[in-house]
Amino acid sequence: MKASARLSGLAPVGSPQPRLLILGTFPSPMSRQRQEYYGNPANRFWRLLSAVYGVDDLTGGEYVDKKKLLAAQGIVLWDVVESCEIVGASDNKIKNQVYNDIPAFLSQRPTIRRIILNGSTARRLFEKEFALPVVEVIGCLSTSPANQKYGAWPLLLADWSPHLSP
Repeated sequence: MKASARLSGLAPVGSPQPRLLILGTFPSPMSRQRQEYYGNPANRFWRLLSAVYGVDDLTGGEYVDKKKLLAAQGIVLWDVVESCEIVGASDNKIKNQVYNDIPAFLSQRPTIRRIILNGSTARRLFEKEFALPVVEVIGCLSTSPANQKYGAWPLLLADWSPHLSP
């Protein structure tokens, strides 16, 4: 069995005046390698945002354009887990996690009014670690390619769309 090494996630990225914080669990190996949130083209996150905000599909696009969309829509991306031991990309392989300081992050960004948790593991870990009554917290279906069996595109779009609107 392959030994796991301690890995660190990515810094927050997006709007300097965010209204919405989207939290994943921890970046996939491809996202860490590219230093891009949702860097795996099979992940439906950028397709989802493109559809909701009526822009060309950014899935294969430049990261700078993805960040411009985040800024224009008042969104910041981050993860629940700051560092952990993990082999592969599966959230259920995360061990010995250290959490990001989400309360401090929110206190420095009082414009954030809503948190969307991308997937059930992000939601479970977030709810285990944090109690933030000041902000609306919503769990949505995972955009991960591993969730396509349970999160068909129309269902995913319907689940996320109402929460991405201002």
